[in-house]
Amino acid sequence: VPVFLFVAAPYIRRYVAGGRCKSTARLEGKVVIITGANTGIGKETARDLAQRGKVILACRDIAKGEAAASEIRAETGNQQVIVKKLDLADTKSIREFAEKFLAEEKELHILINNAGVMLCPYSKTADGFEMHLGVNHLGHFLLTFLLLERLKQCAPARIVNVSSLAHHGGRIRFHDLHGEKCYNRGLAYCHSKLANVLFTRELARRLQGKFQRQAGFTANALHPGSVSSELVRHSLVMTWLWKIFYYFLKTPCEGAQTSIYCAVAEELDSVTGQYFSDCQPAYVSPRGRDDETAKKLWRVSCELLGIQWD
Repeated sequence: VPVFLFVAAPYIRRYVAGGRCKSTARLEGKVVIITGANTGIGKETARDLAQRGKVILACRDIAKGEAAASEIRAETGNQQVIVKKLDLADTKSIREFAEKFLAEEKELHILINNAGVMLCPYSKTADGFEMHLGVNHLGHFLLTFLLLERLKQCAPARIVNVSSLAHHGGRIRFHDLHGEKCYNRGLAYCHSKLANVLFTRELARRLQGKFQRQAGFTANALHPGSVSSELVRHSLVMTWLWKIFYYFLKTPCEGAQTSIYCAVAEELDSVTGQYFSDCQPAYVSPRGRDDETAKKLWRVSCELLGIQWD
């Protein structure tokens, strides 16, 4: 078996790597925000897009964010790689980030909602939301709401939501959204990734019409693949499995390809409300195509966040 793996490893790696973004689109004069861009696929997405235009790394840990930005600036020669504080587990931090960004930056063309948590022991955000739902869905929902007008003003613009194949195992449990009656951290992650798909679907529906057709304002979701990253740090078992099956996992750079594709590919200028994997359209679970659930989730999310988004 070890000999077989040694011989087969290059072929396995080539297969696992999946699709690559082939677009050479430039982003001169354009501004991109990437949440959770200090590590993993967020950092690799930032590294690629920094070769094309201005990138803002929205990070909870400023020190790690600055280290990543410094590395990317040195590698790309682009000094317009900026770090801003954003904690998606605290709506106050999200509002402060948006307020400062809107005051300091006049342009925004691409918002990549990439940050996420996975397999957390039961905990709640600063606002009392279950952590997976609060960070992965509600935090990005609020951030998108606060930045939407600036995106509209700068259209054509794109919103890219990083979801997961795990959405197939998710359900929106409106009777127990915060897992207070029943909690399983694996399922909680799946539920939040389904929420990403439903949010994207409903957002795209609301953006469609005269404005979207004229301006090319799109919203799409994606599955990055199974990536060797820090995302599994909350689970000792998953951490060991990730090490054992390393050859069957994408590198962060490979995992970033579909995010990059959704952000820049010219052929997606008018494509919206879709779900991608390996830089091509992918199958969405029946629950991820349920428009009534998507509309209800939108309403409930607005109520939880205390906003009106019609």
